[in-house]
Amino acid sequence: MKKYFVSALVGAVGILAFTATTASAAIVCNGEGDCWHVKDKYDYRPEWGIKVYPDDWKWSGDNYRWREHEGRGYWNKGVWIGF
Repeated sequence: MKKYFVSALVGAVGILAFTATTASAAIVCNGEGDCWHVKDKYDYRPEWGIKVYPDDWKWSGDNYRWREHEGRGYWNKGVWIGF
């Protein structure tokens, strides 16, 4: 019985560790000050002027604004560009 309990515990810890490492979040902002959350890491092209910050990043001043959107993409001149 102890063997099954230890196996179940190790399996549960392994599942927790896997889900903790795959879950990520970030704040992404463009050069115009539009910012949004992303759940996955995307490769943004340098010419898009996108900066990726950690999820706990805080901006200072009035140069930024939240513009959330579902799906993959980025904001460009007030328009969501999906990819």
